[in-house]
Amino acid sequence: MSRRTDRVQRKVRIPSSKRKKSNSKKEEKPGEIPCCISSCDGFADKHKGGRSLSQENAIETWGEGGFEVRKNRVRVCKSCYKAWKKDNKDDTSSHY
Repeated sequence: MSRRTDRVQRKVRIPSSKRKKSNSKKEEKPGEIPCCISSCDGFADKHKGGRSLSQENAIETWGEGGFEVRKNRVRVCKSCYKAWKKDNKDDTSSHY
């Protein structure tokens, strides 16, 4: 019982993930903001996966003198953020 119509079928867009990619490789942006952890030499830029932690959170993981503070926040690179996250992973349990 299907009806045939004389309408023109709409064009289906190809998702951007399925489109052909150009052969030109993008240049990676250089890092500008250094990681504030004293033992690290990475970069804490947002496009490189860097994050910003509070001073209290940084003290728990790296101690009092183990980092530098900028505007009451501690900028950390991706690897240092992973270390902080792993250190505080079991602290998320709530005690009611």
